Amino acid sequence: MFDGGLTMSFHKVNCPPVVGNLSKIRSQCRTRPNPCFAVQMSSTLVRTDENGDFYESKKISGSSSTELKSQPQNSLLSQANTVGIIGGVSVVSTLIFLEKLVWWSSRNGEECVPFVVCSEPALDGGRRPVHSSEVNGEHIIIQNLRQKRIFLEKSGARCIVMPCHISNAWHDEISESCSLPFFHIGDCVARELKEAKLKPLDAGSSVRIGVLSTCKTIAVAPYQQKLQNQGFEVVLPDKETMEHILMPAVDSWNQRDIEGARNLLRIAIQVLLIRAVNVVILASDVLQNILPREDPLLKKCMDPMDALARTTIKWAKSAKKVHRKT
Repeated sequence: MFDGGLTMSFHKVNCPPVVGNLSKIRSQCRTRPNPCFAVQMSSTLVRTDENGDFYESKKISGSSSTELKSQPQNSLLSQANTVGIIGGVSVVSTLIFLEKLVWWSSRNGEECVPFVVCSEPALDGGRRPVHSSEVNGEHIIIQNLRQKRIFLEKSGARCIVMPCHISNAWHDEISESCSLPFFHIGDCVARELKEAKLKPLDAGSSVRIGVLSTCKTIAVAPYQQKLQNQGFEVVLPDKETMEHILMPAVDSWNQRDIEGARNLLRIAIQVLLIRAVNVVILASDVLQNILPREDPLLKKCMDPMDALARTTIKWAKSAKKVHRKT
């Protein structure tokens, strides 16, 4: 993902290291499992009463189904390292995160990290509200996401994550009164970059981190604040780059002009690299998909979902070890 100078290792959680080509990581993430090894998948149908407590559920695994007792339960899952996932604006984004979580945590025949997902895309457009009606709309969205968090807590989740660039802009509001670890995607990214011990490319300056997003304000905010808290200088594309290069790249992609989109995105990344940034964060699902996996520019880019997945798996492995000792 980054080029020389980074010395970060994630062997303890069996995840791809940050060092190296993002294309290799993506390839590993999307590789089909060996026929001799399969992750046991199960789903659970849940019903709740007016207080959100579970009173009946049906567990389905493979082709058989088993009815559970129709009585109130304190939680749906009991594992000490269960991860609660609040789905993002894009269902695809949630599925990609789940893919990373499943395959990276279940390598070498290990158990997959247990998780429960609550996904109901409710955001539209990713713009910060301006008018009073829009402010009320934001309040409704936050309440909706907070209710999903509470649902996951009652489901037995022991930590919460939101694999969504936009939702994390409201992390503080959504996590209010939450007693569980609730990982902020910006914190995960900033922590990994801090541990990488990057050196400034310009003498006498701070380490610069570029951020590219199709939503210039709301999706950038979670990263800008957290990176600045760690002492990084955040570099954003200027208005001309956004209007004449980055957004046209997305338009070209949507119109299936693949080469046009790729060339424009390469220019947008180069514009930030010329400004002496060490790493470019691609804070958009669309931008993640445009360049081919073997593109050398991806060595200078970072996918925030990778950092969130690594942090989540590391926590889950640690929580499982602690539970075994007690």
